[in-house]
Amino acid sequence: MKQTAANPEKILPWEDPVHAEIPQVRDGELGAVYYGQRRSGDFYDFSRCNGERLLFGLFDVAGKLEQARPIMVAMQKELRNLSAELLSDPASNEMEAMTELWIRLNREIIKAAGGVHQCSAFIACYNEHLKTLAYVNAGHTPGLMRDGGHIAELGATALPLGLFSHAVPEPGMVALGPGHLVLLISRGVVEARRRGDEFGLEGVKKYMQELGFQSARETCLGLLSRVQQFMGTAPTHDDVTTVSLARTN
Repeated sequence: MKQTAANPEKILPWEDPVHAEIPQVRDGELGAVYYGQRRSGDFYDFSRCNGERLLFGLFDVAGKLEQARPIMVAMQKELRNLSAELLSDPASNEMEAMTELWIRLNREIIKAAGGVHQCSAFIACYNEHLKTLAYVNAGHTPGLMRDGGHIAELGATALPLGLFSHAVPEPGMVALGPGHLVLLISRGVVEARRRGDEFGLEGVKKYMQELGFQSARETCLGLLSRVQQFMGTAPTHDDVTTVSLARTN
């Protein structure tokens, strides 16, 4: 984050979140793609916690980009700080850490917004040793996990961030076997429309069922291409973003 001499914590109105570098994954791959330029408060981030854990998430801060930007910047900074504080110790309990992370991110959003401000989010910690994914879905579009021909929904486990100061989440956990794929999608993917028809979550599930094994990035690019084909035009109705985690072996 840029800093000024007068106030090193001040967030400038034109600042964007720091570019998210996608980390390498042992026995797997991560990918993330968004279409065109951001129009609202969608963004993704990644943080390496220690030698076997990495944190990633997809966020949707309510409002147009100008309103959402300072909240996005503050939240990314807090997310990266918390990933080191709560998840760097190999002995720490991932489910408890994800609960505390949600609670403190929730407070940070309320603080950055100067009051109530909604942010839906899907935040996950992948353990490369155990091949498990601990997650909190804070009112976000369901994450989708493909296990062979079966597609499971990772639905909401918490209220959206920024709404209630004393809410508590209930993290979930899934195990990823060889060839399993987790896909996170923004609301703009689901709400893509053509002549009154919506691409919907079912459109994403159909894409995943038809998908041969591809890299995580190719999976993301293929989905955005499918959305564009469905709409028959460039998707400019909303932020269109996707994040993928694939276990290769």
